[in-house]
Amino acid sequence: MATAGRVEYLAIPGIPRVEPGDDVAALIRQAMLAAGLALANGDILVIAQKIVSKAEDRYVKLAEVQPSRAALQLAAEVGKDPRFIEVVLRESEEVVKHRPNVVITAHRLGFVMANAGIDQSNIEHTDGEERVLLLPRDPDGAARDLKTALDAAFGVNIGVVINDSFGRAWRNGVVGVALGAAGVPSLKSQIGVPDLFGRSLRVTEIAVADEIAAAGSLLMGQAGEGLPVVLVRGLKLSGPATPAAALLRPKNQDMFR
Repeated sequence: MATAGRVEYLAIPGIPRVEPGDDVAALIRQAMLAAGLALANGDILVIAQKIVSKAEDRYVKLAEVQPSRAALQLAAEVGKDPRFIEVVLRESEEVVKHRPNVVITAHRLGFVMANAGIDQSNIEHTDGEERVLLLPRDPDGAARDLKTALDAAFGVNIGVVINDSFGRAWRNGVVGVALGAAGVPSLKSQIGVPDLFGRSLRVTEIAVADEIAAAGSLLMGQAGEGLPVVLVRGLKLSGPATPAAALLRPKNQDMFR
């Protein structure tokens, strides 16, 4: 994998609040043109999962959710709203771990994460109705669609990474990770590549899309910054493009499950 000595990350200003049915690629194009920016070959856009989910209308009104017996029991154990827990269970294949105020699940898309990625922050709760926002239906597919639209709009060949914030088993805090990707080698094997002293690497794989996503999160922020799209320029990548699904560790290789 070739890299450059200088990589630029630029948060795109002027992205409006995204509503269900909005064309996210068109909103990005309009904001970039208004800021005097254009995409170039090899650029990568890091796009917050939340605006993709909002455009897909992945909202659920908690008032319309009827908790199951399993949700009521788990909610009592962790101290969360049973309706919220019911939505978490619907989006999950299994509950991996739980304790008061924490629920870690295996999402139906394969992600192991808190609350199946369901969020209540940075979304509007209209008319006093509590809502939650689910992950995109198909993050890799959404990344491909955005890449196709933006490639056509600017006449370029770019990469797209859809990111979200994850906690990690061994560390405190959250970092940006790639939920979806297109046009980038999401996982890059360096097995067999010699190190500085000629010793061949035996197990090293680089989570390229996650590293791109994490750096983008530094500019996006986690609260009210309102910067859901970041332009990455100058990162030279080699190798075939692979989806973010390549980053998912199979259950039979996951020592924590």
